[in-house]
Amino acid sequence: MITLTKLNGEEFILNCDLIETVLGNPDTVITLTNGRKMIVKETPGEVTDKVLEFRRKIFTGLFNTQG
Repeated sequence: MITLTKLNGEEFILNCDLIETVLGNPDTVITLTNGRKMIVKETPGEVTDKVLEFRRKIFTGLFNTQG
């Protein structure tokens, strides 16, 4: 899950597993697997960075378990 910002400034949390495409045109448009489109303030690069950070946290947690 990543936090993004709508054009009106409202923050929301998106399940990044649902992202199909991210285009900057000039606004960033995220198309989800269900066909819904979302326009956000973040650049495509920022969206990508947030997804990568989220995935790193998941994988780090999986491989660094103690017990």
